[in-house]
Amino acid sequence: MTADPAAPLAPAPTAPAGYPAARRLDLAEDLHGRRVADPYRWLEDAAADETEAWSTAQDDLYAAYRARVTSGGLAEGPLATGPLTARLGELLGAGFVGTPAWRGDRRFFSRRTGEQEHAVVVVAEPDPDAPGAERERVLVDPVALDPAGTTTLDAWQPSKEGDLLAYQVSHGGTEESVLHVLDVATGELVDGPVDRARYSPVAWEPGGRSLFYVRRLAPELLPEDERQYHRRVWRHVVGTDPAEDLEVFGDGLDMTNYYGVSVSRDGRWLIVSASAGTAPRTDVWIADLHAAEPGTVPAFREVAVGYDAEVGAWVGRDGRLYVHTTLDADRGRLAVTDPEDPAVPHWRTLLAEDPEAVLEDVAFTDGGGDDTAPRQLLASWRRHAVSEVTVHDPATGERLPDGAGTVELPGLGSVGGLVTRPDGGPDVWFTYTDHTTVTEVHRYDATTGSTSLWAAPPGAVADLPEVRVQRVVATSADGTAVRAFVVARADALDADGRPLAPAPTILYGYGGFQISLDPAYSATTLAWVEAGGVYVVANLRGGGEEGEQWHRAGRRGNKQHVFDDFHAVAGLLVDEGWTTTDRLACWGGSNGGLLVGAALTQQPGTFAAVVCSAPLLDMVRYQRFGLGVTWTDEYGDADTPRELDWLLSYSPYHRVVDGVRYPATLFTIFDGDTRVDPLHARKLAAALQAATSAPVDEAPVLVRREKGVGHGGRALSRTIGLTVEQLQFVADRTGLTRRG
Repeated sequence: MTADPAAPLAPAPTAPAGYPAARRLDLAEDLHGRRVADPYRWLEDAAADETEAWSTAQDDLYAAYRARVTSGGLAEGPLATGPLTARLGELLGAGFVGTPAWRGDRRFFSRRTGEQEHAVVVVAEPDPDAPGAERERVLVDPVALDPAGTTTLDAWQPSKEGDLLAYQVSHGGTEESVLHVLDVATGELVDGPVDRARYSPVAWEPGGRSLFYVRRLAPELLPEDERQYHRRVWRHVVGTDPAEDLEVFGDGLDMTNYYGVSVSRDGRWLIVSASAGTAPRTDVWIADLHAAEPGTVPAFREVAVGYDAEVGAWVGRDGRLYVHTTLDADRGRLAVTDPEDPAVPHWRTLLAEDPEAVLEDVAFTDGGGDDTAPRQLLASWRRHAVSEVTVHDPATGERLPDGAGTVELPGLGSVGGLVTRPDGGPDVWFTYTDHTTVTEVHRYDATTGSTSLWAAPPGAVADLPEVRVQRVVATSADGTAVRAFVVARADALDADGRPLAPAPTILYGYGGFQISLDPAYSATTLAWVEAGGVYVVANLRGGGEEGEQWHRAGRRGNKQHVFDDFHAVAGLLVDEGWTTTDRLACWGGSNGGLLVGAALTQQPGTFAAVVCSAPLLDMVRYQRFGLGVTWTDEYGDADTPRELDWLLSYSPYHRVVDGVRYPATLFTIFDGDTRVDPLHARKLAAALQAATSAPVDEAPVLVRREKGVGHGGRALSRTIGLTVEQLQFVADRTGLTRRG
């Protein structure tokens, strides 16, 4: 280190007037022979008085900006606060309904009406007072647990018989899930709270007496900087002290491992999977519970361990072990074997890799009950981000001939999950959505080959604007074709679908962790387009739209490809007349916040506005905070010289240059965020405010801070409030308010 964090202020260039003062340290470290400056490291300490004073001053600056724009160009019209809030409420008014989880005559599902702040868990069961009819009861309502609305429902899982429900909730946006168990018949709690269950699956054993789950080791057993890690798989007997749980799996493995766990329907087979952080590699083991003495750790055998591939395995109703994997299949394949001989050499490919489509999910139909022989195999695929569902012979994998091999879908959209009854039968349920269709549940009947709407959202669907969705293809810096969806008002396009005139445009992207941006209903998109804007979603490398190689082409040392793809789409939008640089905004959150942070520092002249939400921005120190250490496989390890070079080449905080005119930027951060620490936004905001040559009234750099929420789920009213302010910021900076 060449300077101390407490060193006096270094001479700094004159910053534009109007921003809060931010002490600029003459701090630089020698990291593997690289001199790395960090002038705003003091902003990492959220509890420090100086940091809080700076944050409060940023709150005041943002409040002043809000008062100015909402009394000016945004005082009237569809983007004024009142009308926009109401319109987003209408567009979200249909609510949500999820696929059913069947347990005998009971079915469990999530649902949110248009007026509810959070989704609830509902059970539907035969009504004893009305033969042939159903009655519904709400089992878990986060608002009933916490009227303030800061408690979120993270996960739930009914027992195999459906008489117990395990559910997890967290508070204040922390995502620190606490596990509870309730009696479905009475609604009474019978177990919990069990803490340290963040990101824990639940796998019930038959009878409901016990379950397998994932829990971190007790904090007093660990160094302070490792307390977010060291997960283990445990067996818990309902109603007993969790301190007495049996540790089943995980000791001696990577401390960052995330574990999956499942138990076959008959209770015989326990399957455990492990992934180190977010690495696209999964190890899988299987154990025969029937061969283990009660209360002892079962003997595990390897299904696939040490392969550079993703592996998901389960035992079907027919007793065979099925494996969904990217091993020797970049876009995925389905293999089958005997659970007694589970290792890779015994696998037989049932569905081969498609050269263009990614295998997403599979489901088998059968005769139901004791008739466990598969009748049909359904597979959902994603072809260039658009879903398809096909039907196959379950023995050979061959696609059924003629029209029988295709499940008709409502449009060009996205299918989520393929759900069957645990006790079998001919039915498969799945969700469907597209840019103008609220998520709904459909049912496929294998006996007739027909598909029908099973469940629509509980509320009324708002009158939607007449929009057109089309795909454009940009060419990235290395010649790679990059697709993007463009959503625009129909009356803003000519007969060939070309824009009649440039319009204020939002370019949204993510580009990481194999996450795909598939067609989906979005109130944000529709409200923006209805007001006259254009909304574009880019399918960048780093995502999963085109398979695992597409992901790997945008991770680690290849991360610049993601930003090049984004720049290419932005350039196409300008070149083809959709927008101009003074009317183009980019928007992203989390890893997408890193994306737009890189975009604004690499090509500041391309964008008029940037919305950067819950972002990673200091890529030299990211792994020291939040869950950052689990992401080193995605980004690289700053403690390794070669990988530090990758990170420094694009780290937004380290690419700020004094005197550059940076675009207007709104950082939205959440004090409860335990995934991505808000320090990233604080540090880049301070750096941009000091460096930019743009006056604060022309291209402001602002921070919107929200308390009581975190990185993920939030109450509906908070979601709408945040979206209103983000859209208004973009409208103000791109001129949409001047379009009438």
